[in-house]
Amino acid sequence: MTSVRHFLLAIQFFTRIPVTGALADWVGYSPAMLRRSAAYFPAVGLVVGGLVTALTAILLYGLPTAYAPLVAAALGTAAGVWITGAFHEDGLADVADGLGGSYDRVRALVIMKDSRVGAFGAIAVALALLCKVALLALIGAVSSPWMCAALMGAHIVSRTWPLFLIRLLPHVGDDDGSKSKPLADQITWGSLATAVAWSSASLATVVVLAPGGITLGLAVWATALLSSALTFGYLWRLFARRLQGFTGDCLGTVQQLCELSFYLGLALGLGRSAGV
Repeated sequence: MTSVRHFLLAIQFFTRIPVTGALADWVGYSPAMLRRSAAYFPAVGLVVGGLVTALTAILLYGLPTAYAPLVAAALGTAAGVWITGAFHEDGLADVADGLGGSYDRVRALVIMKDSRVGAFGAIAVALALLCKVALLALIGAVSSPWMCAALMGAHIVSRTWPLFLIRLLPHVGDDDGSKSKPLADQITWGSLATAVAWSSASLATVVVLAPGGITLGLAVWATALLSSALTFGYLWRLFARRLQGFTGDCLGTVQQLCELSFYLGLALGLGRSAGV
């Protein structure tokens, strides 16, 4: 039951899915609980990805024209933003404003704390959403089942990479006002291992169910994972060099860009695979 409480706390923290009233009282909250709930972040991706995938599948089945993948990609992306309350997109906007607005570390951190969205942030979010819709529509034009599989895989994997950032870099945000500080304090290798196990098991299930057979699926998924891993590696080095650590906004940025690069890698994998 403790694991269930940690999972529900992660759902409460990262989504709009209601965990309120008596259920919220039963779940409880403390910084230590939030820290331990990090092990279930990929499971949050499983829930969000499942909801977005279900909507996308319904739209792909019900819409009558060749533009169905584009419409499904746009509405599915909008649904994902609503379910998470634009939590991760907000982080991407703040990081783009901070790193784009100043090369000075201290000044960049100050800009990132500003709730207003500047030109760099608005452009970054707009381009990220545009690229996400375009890539999903491209994958959907190849195969509707692959589009659904891509959504599930990306939402799971992209919520695993931020945990590595927490472990590998120090937290440099405002300790008193940062929501991510409890996560940054003492995330353990055990929690990270549990998260990787969640992610691996969920992704393995998606790979088995994906069209094209295991051999084709492994080749495509390997390309998607490699693309996502390279993006994480770049962001890790960028934050280490420019900020000497990470903030909560950096975690959202990692999730968004690793999700986007996962779609790109999967689309490239499909393009290089015979018979698709």
